[in-house]
Amino acid sequence: MTMAWPVTASADVLKNVDLKGEVQVIGSDVRTNEAKMFNSGTNVRVLAGASFDLVEDVRANLLFQYGNMWGNAGTVNDRGGTSGSNLDSYWKDVNLVEANVVLSNLFCCLEATVGRQFYGDENSAVMYFGPTHYNAEGVNLANAVDAVKLAYSDDFKTFTLIAGKLVTDMAPAGTGLTTDSAAFYGADLKLNLTDTLTAQIYGYDFRNMVEYDDNGVTKEYENAGFYGAKVTFAPEAFTLSGEYARNFGGDRLVKEPKDAGYMAKFDAAINLDAFTPRAAFVYSANDFWSFGNYRPGIMFGDVLHGDVFGAYGDAGLRLFNVGIDYKVEKWTFALDGFSFQDRYAHHAATLEADLTAKYAHNEYVELFAGVGYAKYGTEDKADGSGKDNTKGQIGMLVKF
Repeated sequence: MTMAWPVTASADVLKNVDLKGEVQVIGSDVRTNEAKMFNSGTNVRVLAGASFDLVEDVRANLLFQYGNMWGNAGTVNDRGGTSGSNLDSYWKDVNLVEANVVLSNLFCCLEATVGRQFYGDENSAVMYFGPTHYNAEGVNLANAVDAVKLAYSDDFKTFTLIAGKLVTDMAPAGTGLTTDSAAFYGADLKLNLTDTLTAQIYGYDFRNMVEYDDNGVTKEYENAGFYGAKVTFAPEAFTLSGEYARNFGGDRLVKEPKDAGYMAKFDAAINLDAFTPRAAFVYSANDFWSFGNYRPGIMFGDVLHGDVFGAYGDAGLRLFNVGIDYKVEKWTFALDGFSFQDRYAHHAATLEADLTAKYAHNEYVELFAGVGYAKYGTEDKADGSGKDNTKGQIGMLVKF
């Protein structure tokens, strides 16, 4: 009897194995790019793993990641060309990005995720750890966190608590803030107030973050983070949303320093069957920072890797965006125009125009392409971006 138990348990696990992952390939080219801000080449990212039941109400997730720029890592063969390297050289670039267990029906009403995991919504302006898509800058390796997440959900609300540590030093670029495997804590409450009105309230605290100023002087924050709220009104004909968030930092929770950073973001869209006109306005101040994934445009927003709010430092950001989507059969086309300035509008705006297209080959495979033109304002030219840029990109996304 004792010998038979492990065999039975293993058989049950093998019955519920789901393979999962994705392959993303993006090639891009940039012209008149004096400052070398953008990539010109082809990058690939592969995510592959499995999800399986361990025992009743306990499911495990494992996901591995590999990223590479085409042309890297090769060995000269007997014909004078390259044919790749041995497996050992590739294994060192394979990372474990998900390793967790999910406990369902905990105390009859909770779901707990314990271990390395992705967190947040990819389109979030303030909080997201996970794979990004359609971004040509860098290999775009997915970030993750080591954490315990508790979630309660019903038809009216979804409440999430999370506590853990950053896997690496992942503080936002350009803010002067760094972390050393910082512990963090957070809460997120989403409410379905009506069939068309939703509200979200959130807050995240990162412990022992260090700030470096231009003189190299450091200041350590026992607590630093951000909190905010978002409201979305989405009847069938149109969608309106507004979000506001603020930074804090000090020796106690939610203590704001002088001139705390903040941001406001508003979006609107009209649903006209095949056509969807859109508009967005973003305003930030005092070098607002977050861990979001807001990348407006395939040029200006992409190269900042989600740190668009700090594009002009303490001067903040004033962003206007107008666009339109057109869907026909398997195709989706988008035309966008952007204007980027600091919040005081003390310099000529950087203007960007993008045309992108996506083709759904089937429910698992998507092809996409885009072209963009950026005419830089005086402030961005002074920062070293040089002449105006034209960028083209093309890619493939396979999910399984």
